[in-house]
Amino acid sequence: MEIHVKVLGALQIALGAFGLFGAAVLMVVFGGAASMVGANVDADAAIAVPIIGITGVALVAFLLATSLPGVIIGIGLLRLRPWARVAGIVISIMALMMIPFGTAVGVYGLWVLFSRDTEHLFAIHPHSGDPVA
Repeated sequence: MEIHVKVLGALQIALGAFGLFGAAVLMVVFGGAASMVGANVDADAAIAVPIIGITGVALVAFLLATSLPGVIIGIGLLRLRPWARVAGIVISIMALMMIPFGTAVGVYGLWVLFSRDTEHLFAIHPHSGDPVA
C-alpha cells in the first residue's frame, strides 16, 4: 500500500502544479488585458480596468488557495507524515468536483487513504514521533 500512497502523493503534487501554472497564466492574461484596456483613452475603458483587475486577482487567489495545499499535502504523503493522511482525505473529497482528472484522483485518494493498511503506514511511533517503518 505504500506504493499507492507514494503515487497519490505524486498525483497530488502534479495536480497542484497544474493549478499553480494555471494561476500564473491567468495572472499574465488578466494583467495584459487590464494594461491594454487601460491604455485606451475611452472613458468606458477606465471603468473596465478595475473590474478586470479584481476578477483576475480573485481567480488567481482561488487557484492558489486550492492548488498550493495539494502540493504541500502531496509532499506530506510522500514522506508519510501523519497529518497528511487526514489532509489527503479532505483534499481528495474536494478533488471529486474537478471533472475528469480531479475526480479520478479523488476516488483513488479515498480508496488509498481509507485502507486499513494505509492507516498503519501513518501511525506514529510512540518513542520517536516518526512514522512506523
